[in-house]
Amino acid sequence: MTTAQAPPTVRSRLAELAAERITQWQEGYLRDSPKDVAALARLRRGAGRDAAEMPDLWSLVDTGPLHQAGAEGLRPLSEGELSRAEDALYAALTLFALHQQSRSARMHRPHTRTRPTGLGAAVRRLMPPSEIDEPVRKRLVRAGTAPDLVSLAQRLRDIVVLLRRADVPLDYGLLAGQLYSWQWPDGPGAVRREWGRSFHQTGQQRDPAGEHTANPPITPDTHKDAS
Repeated sequence: MTTAQAPPTVRSRLAELAAERITQWQEGYLRDSPKDVAALARLRRGAGRDAAEMPDLWSLVDTGPLHQAGAEGLRPLSEGELSRAEDALYAALTLFALHQQSRSARMHRPHTRTRPTGLGAAVRRLMPPSEIDEPVRKRLVRAGTAPDLVSLAQRLRDIVVLLRRADVPLDYGLLAGQLYSWQWPDGPGAVRREWGRSFHQTGQQRDPAGEHTANPPITPDTHKDAS
């Protein structure tokens, strides 16, 4: 006897959509595809800004799949769900575009238990092993106490700049889902707890090759798309 699985949540659908879009752009960008390089250059201008101020980016932030119903129990989103999903997707895509700028490595990397890439884990990797860098930690705390999504995106932008400089990747599908949850009542507190657990559980991580992943070397920017 098989047990019917619950249909995916809006958050998980949004996370999957964000990861799919970002992976496509990322692979094209790393191949130097003019189309993908141009798309990320456009998106980068929206990082930390209100989506309403950037109507030229709306065509790149396509939530079409979230409107669809399907045999797997999927349903079209309500107006409130769709509005929050669009804003979360916009923030995640534009922050990724900033993060990937001039980097030859993949700055979006799916989270796994052995290689955590949630926001808290990524911030922890900016610090030396077994030490807490208070100014960096306070950036994460400040992001978690943002009064609205635009302020949160602005504060995350500052963190992303540090991550990009240090070649520390982030799971942008996971982040998109968290930004969606953050916009609902009691959402900020729940997301802050996720970031806090990620930060404290990471500590000293080692990658599969056995090397510390904390405090990676900083590499100079190239000029492929420095605009």
